[in-house]
Amino acid sequence: MNLNQKRTLQRILNFLCRLVRCVRCPVAYHATDLCMAAGCRVLSSNSILCPNHFTPRKGVKNHEHVNVSWCFVCTEGGSLLCCESCPAAFHRECLNIEMPKGSWFCNDCKSGKKPRIKDILWVKVGRYRWWPAEVSHPKSIPENIQRMRHDVGEFPVHFFGSNDYLWTYQARVFPYMDVDANSKEKMGKGVDATYKKALEEAAERFRELQAEKELRQLQEDRETSTLQTHQGTVQIFTADLSEIPRCNCKASDDSPCGMDSECINRMLLYECHPQVCPAGEKCLNQAFTKREYSSVEIFRTLSRGWGLRCSHDIKKGQFVSEYVGEVIDEEECRSRIRDAQENDIGNFYMLTLDKDRIIDAGPKGNEARFMNHSCRPNCETQKWTVSGDTRVGLFALEDIPAGTELTFNYNLECLGNGKTVCKCGAPNCSGFLGVRPKNNPPASEDRGRKFKRRGRRKSRAVLTKEREDECFSCGDGGQLVSCKKPGCPKVYHADCLQLTRRPAGRWECPRHQCDICSKEAKSYCEMCPSSFCDQHKEGLLFKSKLDGKLCCTEHDPCGPNPLEPGEIREYQSPDTGGLQDTLKKKRKKKGGKEELSKSL
Repeated sequence: MNLNQKRTLQRILNFLCRLVRCVRCPVAYHATDLCMAAGCRVLSSNSILCPNHFTPRKGVKNHEHVNVSWCFVCTEGGSLLCCESCPAAFHRECLNIEMPKGSWFCNDCKSGKKPRIKDILWVKVGRYRWWPAEVSHPKSIPENIQRMRHDVGEFPVHFFGSNDYLWTYQARVFPYMDVDANSKEKMGKGVDATYKKALEEAAERFRELQAEKELRQLQEDRETSTLQTHQGTVQIFTADLSEIPRCNCKASDDSPCGMDSECINRMLLYECHPQVCPAGEKCLNQAFTKREYSSVEIFRTLSRGWGLRCSHDIKKGQFVSEYVGEVIDEEECRSRIRDAQENDIGNFYMLTLDKDRIIDAGPKGNEARFMNHSCRPNCETQKWTVSGDTRVGLFALEDIPAGTELTFNYNLECLGNGKTVCKCGAPNCSGFLGVRPKNNPPASEDRGRKFKRRGRRKSRAVLTKEREDECFSCGDGGQLVSCKKPGCPKVYHADCLQLTRRPAGRWECPRHQCDICSKEAKSYCEMCPSSFCDQHKEGLLFKSKLDGKLCCTEHDPCGPNPLEPGEIREYQSPDTGGLQDTLKKKRKKKGGKEELSKSL
């Protein structure tokens, strides 16, 4: 294979690895039908609504959640522990767990496993028995089925042994397994001919899809091995037990190898090995190996995309999480950055491991990839030696109360060329990522005294960014349309503005016209393009309870029904007259320039 063929193969693999992201949560899939969950609603080339946002409709029988009446482990009935998201049920004894309090979800649902196109499933319809069916692509089903009402999260299935289709969702299906295809018990004498035909067709189709999957996996393995030869091999180190350092701790100590101990391995950032450490199973210096991560949750910040916060109190020096991802070399790192820039991808998750290796948490990673940068962070990165190899962990720099956002300094991260504006909001913010933070500013009184001695100083220029990187309407990146009004950095997707083509000439975004009268806007919502003139801002804009910024009623984070960025809710006015009609109308073309409609 020559160099041009290898580069072509690289571009194909990069396209297949392109991600589409949900606009309401951090879920992302590869942009292929084989990977994307069934029931996703495609909004644009890089944004979707995932099935997690399905809402059952009242009165619809096929929207009711149903569980099986037998255990998925032993197939016996009795007192069962039922999953809240899918039909799975288990005996508590079969799972060897204690009875949970409140809602409970099976391991597949916790890991985000969803039905996909061409999956074979058992489907429940009304009071009929569980019937085998195949998940169909929405574009390959008959037109009358396509026109049937269906919501985000619902997907069409084709029942074996018939020509029937149905729109269903995850709470009424469970996977068809190898044991189902090889089982003869369901083919008994009491089975009617239609059901028997369905079972035979399902078993045959299941084996056919398994063969296709094995062949596809074999081809991917061959392509990957060829690609790795071109990129260079990244070495993973493993030490012998004789090379792993041994500490002097004892099992009888109060906290052997703990944070308050005098463990020499912990001081030198070496993790103890369970077969070498004298403390044995009581050793408290095995956080990487045992994955003793702190409990965290992903949330949407006001101005910095997704963030990470702790669900419980974290003590100073405590292990928070490990920064994991694909380990690549420098050549592959540069190649990925070039491809990202060519595809207008501005977010990178690369962190230097050593001089020859880099961790890329973009394609694969854990919750640590959502941790934002701060010039005054509450966590730090530490490089530890675990079983002879270097690994990166995130540790608390201070006591962190529950609900606090977790941040660390990106000084180790590979951000590519150019500077990125920092939005951390810390008092010592440097203005750009990768630039050393300023010294802590003096107290207000000391600063006032200095001004009196030295006289009046010139005001410093405020660091502003010429253009933002994310759509102001939905918060995603990609192909963006920028406002041409001087001083306005806002950018939008054409789809979010309901534009059929990119605007030409001196186009101004809808943020600069009042939503009600189309006159010049004077007050703006900080979370969406809603804007109003002085006459109409009363009662529609107010100071947020969270940060004091102006926002509309729909985007108050402390309000009763807040909207996620990108979500739209029709404005309901107590005046059923002209105001509601005015908000619903689209603005007409004025002076040859196309203006857009907006709703609160």
